[in-house]
Amino acid sequence: MKKLACFLILSTLFVACSQTDSSQESTVKSHYLVNRAPLEPTPYLELPLGSIKAEGWLQDQLQRMAKGLTGHLDEVYPEVVGARNGWLGGDGDGWERGPYWIDGLLPLAYILDDERLKEKAQTWIEWTLNNQAESGYLGPIPFETEPETEKGIQKGPREDWWPKMVMLKVLQQYYQATGDERVIAALTKYFQYQLKTLPEKPLDYLSLWANRRAGDNLMVVYWLYNITGDAFLLELGDLIQEQTFPWQQIFTNAENAVQFQDIWHYNKIKRFPFDREEIGNLTLSKVPGLHTVNVAQSLKQPMVYFQKSKDSQALPAVKKALQDLQQYHGQAQGMYGGDEPLHGNNPVQGVELCSIAEEMFSLETILKITGDMEFADLLEKITYNALPTQVSDDYQTRQYFQAANQVELTDQLETSYEKTNHEGTDFVFGVLSGYPCCTTNMHQSWPKFVQNLFYATPDGGVAALLYAPSSVEMTVGHGATLKIKETTGFPFRETIHFDMELSEEASFPFHLRIPAWSHNPKIEVNGTEEKFEVTGQVAVLNRTWKSGDKVTLTLPMELKYSTWYRDLVSIERGPLVFSLKIESENKIKDRKDRFRAFWEVFPKSDWNFALEANTLSNLSSNIEIIENDWNGEFPWNLENAPIELRLKGVHIPEWRTVKSAPQLPENLPKSMSLNEVTQRQKEITLVPYGCTTLRITEFPVVKVE
Repeated sequence: MKKLACFLILSTLFVACSQTDSSQESTVKSHYLVNRAPLEPTPYLELPLGSIKAEGWLQDQLQRMAKGLTGHLDEVYPEVVGARNGWLGGDGDGWERGPYWIDGLLPLAYILDDERLKEKAQTWIEWTLNNQAESGYLGPIPFETEPETEKGIQKGPREDWWPKMVMLKVLQQYYQATGDERVIAALTKYFQYQLKTLPEKPLDYLSLWANRRAGDNLMVVYWLYNITGDAFLLELGDLIQEQTFPWQQIFTNAENAVQFQDIWHYNKIKRFPFDREEIGNLTLSKVPGLHTVNVAQSLKQPMVYFQKSKDSQALPAVKKALQDLQQYHGQAQGMYGGDEPLHGNNPVQGVELCSIAEEMFSLETILKITGDMEFADLLEKITYNALPTQVSDDYQTRQYFQAANQVELTDQLETSYEKTNHEGTDFVFGVLSGYPCCTTNMHQSWPKFVQNLFYATPDGGVAALLYAPSSVEMTVGHGATLKIKETTGFPFRETIHFDMELSEEASFPFHLRIPAWSHNPKIEVNGTEEKFEVTGQVAVLNRTWKSGDKVTLTLPMELKYSTWYRDLVSIERGPLVFSLKIESENKIKDRKDRFRAFWEVFPKSDWNFALEANTLSNLSSNIEIIENDWNGEFPWNLENAPIELRLKGVHIPEWRTVKSAPQLPENLPKSMSLNEVTQRQKEITLVPYGCTTLRITEFPVVKVE
C-alpha cells in the first residue's frame, strides 16, 4: 500500500508540475490529482481509495456489509450477478445490476483491505479489461441474434451507454486503489470509441437512462483528462454535455400550469435532440414528476460540467433544485418522495433506496468541486437518518421504499404509484421485494461516504468536512506523512477528537467544517482553546504541526423543530431527526413468487400521537435529552440508540391506518380543551430516525383552546 501511495503521489505531482495555468504556483504543492487547465481548479482533492479507514461503529457497519449482501450477493442472487452475467462473459444479465454491485463491493474491499472481497471484484475488473474490443467498446459482448427472454434478467440492450457509465466509475476507483495502468489505456481507448460513435449513436439511442445520467460519464472523462492531458477528452466532454438531458435548464424553468396525466410521462419525452417545448414544461415541482433516481443523479451534472464551462449560473441552479425538492416533495429525513416519479411531500410517500445512494454520491461530487458546505450538511443529514434505516441490521434485507411516517410494513400498503407491478412489496423488507435495482445499487453508499471523510487541499493541507469515527494516512506540507485518527460519538455526541501522527514537523492548513446548525462551536489544540474565524462554514487552522498534536472540535447541538406537509412538525438536534419509538414485531411471509420471502413489520405500541403546541414554544424546557450508555458500537436500532428524547405527546386514536398507511384524516383535531389535552397526554420517547423501523417523524400539532 505504501508503494502504491508513493506511485500515486509521484504521478499526480508530475501532472501538477506540467500545468501552465494561473494556478501553477498552488498546484505544484499538491500531492494529489488536480484539475488541468482549462478545467476550473477545485478546493478539495480526493485521496486514493484505501487511504481512509472506518473506525468504531462505522467499521462495524462495513463489516456487516461484508458479511451480508454486499459480500455475498453473487451467492444470494446468482441468476443476475453470478457467472452468467454479461460483464463476466456470460449469456445472462448484461445491463446495470452487475456493475451496480461492484461499484459498492470494490471500494468496500479496499477500505476493509479484505482479500476475499478484492478477489470477487477483481474477476469483474479482469474480464472487462481483457475483453475490450478493437474498436474500444467495453462491456458485455452484443448478441448476434436476439436471446430468449428470461424473467428477472436484463440481457440487453448490451450496447446501451448507461451501464457502462457505472463500470467507468468502478475502473476509476480500481485505478485509485492500485495504480493499474491498464485502466488508463482501456479508458483512453473507450473514450476515443465514444467520441467516434456518439454522433451516430447518441447517448439515448437505445434507452433514455444514459442521457439522464451522463454526469457520471462526464466525471470520468475529466478525471482521465487530468491524468493524461489528452485534448480529445475535452471535445468528448462537450459532446456528452450536448447530448445530456438539460438538467440545469429544467432546474431553473419558470413554474407553469402544465399538468401531466400520464404517471410515466418522463419515460416518453422525445430523445436527443430534445424538444424545446417539452423541456420548457418540466419543473421539479410537478406531481407526478421526473424519475426519482434520475433526479438524484442529475444534481451533480451541472457542477461536473461547470469545471469546463465555468458557468456562474450552475451552482444557483443546483441549489434551487434542492430547495424545490424540499418544498414540493421533501421529507424530514433529508430526502424526497419519489416512487418512482416524484410524488409530493406527504410523509407516507416512498423514498427509493437507489435515490439515497445516488443523491449521496452527487452531494459528495459537488462538495469537492464547490467547497460549499451546504452540500455537506445535507449529505450528513441523509446519511445519518435516511440511509441506515432502509437496510436490516445484518445487511441481508432492504426496503425498496421507506417513508418518514410508516407504522405497518405489509403487502397491503398502498401509497405509491407502483400498485400492480410490484404487487404490494414496495415497503416490506426483502432481497427482491419492490424492484431489484436497489438490491445491487445500495452497496456504494457507506463505502463512498467513508472515502469522502477527508480530503487534501491544493496547498498541501487536509480537510475534515464530514464527521465519523475514522482514520486517514496522507501526504501534507512539503512531503510529510500524516496519520489522523478521528475519535467521536458524532452524530449522537457533540465532540470530535483528531489525534495526529507525523513523520516530521510540517506546516499545513487543517480545514474543519462548521455545520450551519451549530452555534458557538469550540476548537482546542492540545487542550488550549483556539481562536478561529469561520468563512463559508469552514474554520482553517494554519500552523506548524508536530506528531502528538491533538485537535478537539465541539459542535453544540440544539433542539429545534421543522415544519412539513400540512403543518406537521419534526424534532431535530444537530444532524439528527427524531422519530417516535414504536415497538414492533416481524412476521415472515413467502408467497412463493418472484419477490421471494420477505418480512412484514407490525406495531406493538401506540403510534398515533400529536405534539402539543406549547411543547414547541420551548423545546429545551419541555423535552428531556437522555444520553444512553454507549460504547461506540453499532447504534442503528432501538436497543442500541445512543440518545433519546422524552416528552409529552397527545394521543389521537382518531388517527388510524388506511391500507396499512398512517394517512392523515381530514377531521384530525387541531385544538382541544386543556382538560381533554391533559387526559390524552402520555409520555413518549423519540429516538434517532436511523434507529427506527416503524416510526412517526412528522407529527400533527394540537393547540389548547
